[in-house]
Amino acid sequence: MEDKEAVPVPVQSDFNPAAFVAGYNREPIYFDEKFVYLVTDINQDELIMQRRREIEKEIWESTSLISEKEDLGSLEAEYITDEVYQSKVKDLLRKYNYIRRTRPDGNCFYRAFAFAYFERLLSHQREYEDFKEIIMKNKTNLMTSGFSTVTLEDFHETFMEVVEILSKGVSAQEELYRVFNDQSYSDYVVVYLRLITSSQLKLNADFYQNFIEGDRTIVEFCHQEVEPMYKESDHIHIIALSSALDVGIRVRYMDRGQSTEAIAHDFPEGSHVRVHLLYRPGHYDILYPIDAD
Repeated sequence: MEDKEAVPVPVQSDFNPAAFVAGYNREPIYFDEKFVYLVTDINQDELIMQRRREIEKEIWESTSLISEKEDLGSLEAEYITDEVYQSKVKDLLRKYNYIRRTRPDGNCFYRAFAFAYFERLLSHQREYEDFKEIIMKNKTNLMTSGFSTVTLEDFHETFMEVVEILSKGVSAQEELYRVFNDQSYSDYVVVYLRLITSSQLKLNADFYQNFIEGDRTIVEFCHQEVEPMYKESDHIHIIALSSALDVGIRVRYMDRGQSTEAIAHDFPEGSHVRVHLLYRPGHYDILYPIDAD
């Protein structure tokens, strides 16, 4: 596959470096032949936000978009002093044997879903052929929901380039892994899945409106919470994408709830589960069931 330029998608951050620096161009106060700058509460907030972004950047740069498959037992070490989480890890170990981690960048649901399902399709070629038909149907739905051909074409073509890798079967496992860790290709896949999710919500607005809090319309919700990169995903995003692609998703929730199990939710309810994800507050990773079909 050819090298691509970085995907031209909006960054969530509104940080303005020039404005940040300009905020400190103030008259100094001299005291004992030393000076300090006046620092307002706003400047303190900017410093905190700047430091948070630096930490996030460090995490991004040190974390693969998609990791190698790991033994699920690695989770135990993360929660060795936390009895609540330890019990849920033990529950997971009875059902799953591996985990594959994703970068915690707000795109983790889409990236985890895409890699997990594409990896499955490598060994399910009949399902792969059905999936290609579903994708073409969704391209039509995207245009019906208001996206222009100009907007879609580049994302669709790149998405299909990645999908075509799956026709090679299990021998393409390493190629798929390599492509998903190529920021440009990987982000194009994420963008296209975000657009499919948005289209599903808009075309079924009467149903999905019930899931949206406040006075926002479906269109406003999609513009603010679905289409922009780095926006985290919730139940409504999972329901919409799983319905649009006809792919059952099981999410195991690890939280501080009273249950000793990592509670499972299937999307859509009653569907044949093809993708297994682990949710920890604000983040999704991929799980591999012991009894995989």
